[in-house]
Amino acid sequence: MLAGGALAAPAHAAAAPTVGAKGAYLLDNANGKSLYSKAADTRRPMASTTKIMTAAVVLDTKNVDLNRKITIKKEYRDYVTKVGASTADLRAGDKLTVRQLLYATMLPSGCDAAMALADSFGSGSTSAARTKSFISKMNAKAKELGLKNTSFDSFDGNSPGKKTYTSPRDLANLTRHVMRKNDFRTVVKSTKTVQKAPASNGGTRTYTWYNTNKLLGSYKGTIGVKTGTNTPAGPCLVFAGTRGSKTVVGVLLNDTGDRFKDAAKLMDHAFGTKTAKDMTVRKLPKGAQRD
Repeated sequence: MLAGGALAAPAHAAAAPTVGAKGAYLLDNANGKSLYSKAADTRRPMASTTKIMTAAVVLDTKNVDLNRKITIKKEYRDYVTKVGASTADLRAGDKLTVRQLLYATMLPSGCDAAMALADSFGSGSTSAARTKSFISKMNAKAKELGLKNTSFDSFDGNSPGKKTYTSPRDLANLTRHVMRKNDFRTVVKSTKTVQKAPASNGGTRTYTWYNTNKLLGSYKGTIGVKTGTNTPAGPCLVFAGTRGSKTVVGVLLNDTGDRFKDAAKLMDHAFGTKTAKDMTVRKLPKGAQRD
């Protein structure tokens, strides 16, 4: 009987963790290689993780000026009230930059901010036409990126025709694409931001937004990305993390367990660590948006 040598049995890799999500996917950001997969190509509603594509369309716009000021319209607030959506509490008449609206879209999951971006980056003579045009750009971007199981009929995930959907693999690949943008990475890794903007009354308004992604500040190495929750989609989470020289991007859709702890388990699996079980999830302050 031989000991060691060529006939020795290889060491077994750690067993893949169990997660509560109906669909999940994890990839190596460096090469796109799959590290974990569960119903990876099944189409599911995506809630506010839709806003990753909203940001991608804005940031991929040729010669985009992130310091361009956009005047907030009352209809953005009215839209949030009408559909009962998450909000950045933008005030009509205030002037916010595109960059500030990206923070407002991605941290508190402001549907008012997402509408402001769609209205400003779409084309047409009315807000309805411009937002429709922007959604067309979202679908064109999905096609350009080869996301075959992804479709949009909304700019924020509140899908009127139930035609906003994606698969875990598609959403991970979309996120991998937009994470190449330094401006996007800077926004989504922030646990909190304080932004000042010219107010409608001639003064200055201070906006404070907290990131609804509670994995930030809870799991060491987390660098983003976006939560999403509504009735059709259930709790969703797109996450990314770096430890050492390795960066991973993951997706959890319709997670009936604890999406933040599930994300930590998947990252531990990728990094070969065992820190998820001792993780304390960051609490959001009273009054902060939940998503």
